[in-house]
Amino acid sequence: MTAPFRSSPRSAVAGENVDAIRAFNRFYTRKAGLLRQGLLDSPYSLTEVRILYELAHRKDLTATDLTASLEIDPGYLSRLLRSFEKKGLITRKRAHADGRSSLLRLTAAGRAVFSDLNVRQSDSVARMLEGIPGESQQNLVRSMRAIMGVLSNEAPERTHEVSVRAHAAGDMGWVMSTHGVLYAREYGWDERFEALVGEIVVGFIRSFDPKRERCWIAELDGERVGSIFLVKDTETVAKLRLLLVTPEARGKGIGKRLVDECIAFARQAKYHTLTLWTNSVLDAARHIYEANGFRLVREEDHTSFGHNLTGQYWELDLGAARYA
Repeated sequence: MTAPFRSSPRSAVAGENVDAIRAFNRFYTRKAGLLRQGLLDSPYSLTEVRILYELAHRKDLTATDLTASLEIDPGYLSRLLRSFEKKGLITRKRAHADGRSSLLRLTAAGRAVFSDLNVRQSDSVARMLEGIPGESQQNLVRSMRAIMGVLSNEAPERTHEVSVRAHAAGDMGWVMSTHGVLYAREYGWDERFEALVGEIVVGFIRSFDPKRERCWIAELDGERVGSIFLVKDTETVAKLRLLLVTPEARGKGIGKRLVDECIAFARQAKYHTLTLWTNSVLDAARHIYEANGFRLVREEDHTSFGHNLTGQYWELDLGAARYA
């Protein structure tokens, strides 16, 4: 006869804490849609989507790496990887250092699937945040980071975690003021540049089409440190605008990540071409554009923001470009 289940002895305080955490788990798994058969109304489970995420953001992973980082059963992982391979989402390449291991990489089809899921996830979170005031959103994010810090035995302020999200209340003012301050400090540009940024931001908000346009805000430990916009030019052409990374956040790959998000969404939105205008003095941004396959199509000298500058027009063919 099977013995009845008995919980282990615990103090009243510990019991209340356990119950509170379990209640939060039940609430959030329902709120985030994690109990549905397919995550984000897709044919893929939460575990499958997480594996695709790891493969999209980390290079040259092996099954052993995934088992360790995700704490997943090796047999279960093997079955999921075989399914991905059968669907043409991943490839395996024998590792040079250890012939017994295979390096796992997403195919073009796999990246397309992940890109679509990534956009859906961002949209889902953005919808969840709708109607929540900006200050409350920041409190929510700080609380989540605190939870992560405590459970990982690491102080929240030392996580140095980068996140990218859709724009929210208060972000547009930050974009305008930060552009004005940084470009005045680093390049000596006058207030006319901040006015130009303001015109771009106001135009974006007034005609915002969420199916074909986006603003992303990068955060480092919950603080805003970067931005990028994708706006519609024509039915087939989109513009990349207002790429910015603050000085304290540079050197962490944030600029590249923002541009990657922009390109992925442009593909998902079925644009054919992604264009941008910049100035030759912005070396760091130019290197990111070049690394992502943009080509310089035209230059022109102009006098703007109190300086003689060389404007550059760059273009990316979204059909021909490939992920790095």
